[in-house]
Amino acid sequence: MRNLIKAFVLLFLFFACGKSSNGNHFQKETLASQETYAARRYEMVHLQIQQRGVKDSLVLAAMRKVPRHEFVSETMKNLAYSDQPLPIGENQTISQPYIVAFMTECLGLKGGEKVLEIGTGSGYQAAVLAEIVKQVYSIEIIASLGLAADKKLKSLGYHNIQVKIGDGYLGWPEQAPFDGIIVTAAPDHIPQPLVDQLKIGGKMIIPVGDYFQELIQVTKKADGSIKKKSVLPVVFVPMTGKAQKK
Repeated sequence: MRNLIKAFVLLFLFFACGKSSNGNHFQKETLASQETYAARRYEMVHLQIQQRGVKDSLVLAAMRKVPRHEFVSETMKNLAYSDQPLPIGENQTISQPYIVAFMTECLGLKGGEKVLEIGTGSGYQAAVLAEIVKQVYSIEIIASLGLAADKKLKSLGYHNIQVKIGDGYLGWPEQAPFDGIIVTAAPDHIPQPLVDQLKIGGKMIIPVGDYFQELIQVTKKADGSIKKKSVLPVVFVPMTGKAQKK
């Protein structure tokens, strides 16, 4: 049985590296380390994500595939698949794997969509989305993080992600409307520009609050109004920029 699992992981690595990873980059890692990381991803998905109720097959497949260890520093690689957020610099974090999977599932993606992400951070969430949808537009207000994430994503072969440095509160009107919007920093209210840029029938998932935050799933109705549903208590870094001036 153990040999069968090993063979499956090796087969997975062969196909995974082919689609969304730069071959030269992965040649720098030994096959043994790739196999170890792949095994950790499978364990992460099973224990941290599936057992907490995430069921969407597209989300689970993306979480099994995206190399989270590539989005953290060398000193954090051993913790990359642990059940916790990790620091990425500039007082920001890469979210806990379960939260990434849960928020992605809340968008109800089927494949082929255009999605807006507010808060690029390390680029990990964008990579997970890019495994599912046609195009990801991601905005990061901290230039150093956004530029580093853009470079990392390109090196891993993600060419369906466009990163912009700017204030996420304002969205990306030139590329609107979006089938889904995912926000990874917490304002104290739902930004109207993001509601305006959401397609009719589209969903937005956003943490809202100051000290006490809740994850809100927003659905845009046919008349342009929104339906809000609180789905989970969370703790995110605050949204900066215009969000703090309202």
